[in-house]
Amino acid sequence: MDRRTFLNWVGVGLLASSLPVAIAACSSQTTQAESTNNKGGFKVVGKVSQLSKNDRLLNKNSPVGAVLVVRTSPTSNLSAVNPTCTHKGCTVDWAAKSQKFVCPCHAAEYGIDGKVLKGPASQPLKTYKAKIEGDSVLVSS
Repeated sequence: MDRRTFLNWVGVGLLASSLPVAIAACSSQTTQAESTNNKGGFKVVGKVSQLSKNDRLLNKNSPVGAVLVVRTSPTSNLSAVNPTCTHKGCTVDWAAKSQKFVCPCHAAEYGIDGKVLKGPASQPLKTYKAKIEGDSVLVSS
């Protein structure tokens, strides 16, 4: 065996021996990130500080999709829905005084449970379970 062939085999051996270490490093980071964002089926959608500003938290790019979390009472009762109006796709908002979700485009109204209160929408909003854990707001479908 000549010197060039020997060095090529040594190089391949070094690369092959470092591959499991690289895979293990990537796997542990993914697992850690998943455990941070997925707490028993619940996924983090925002911080309590965001919710505390005006008793609502809108996250259009959360791990569960678009979600609007609202505080429905001072004792921290939470309601969470997909804020996309089922009529034409506008983003609904929370009307705290009347305790309902209202579409600004065509005045459709939804209850805290996502059910249609007033048309033109005919389908309810998708709802989520919501809770606060530490300084995070979490939802689960």
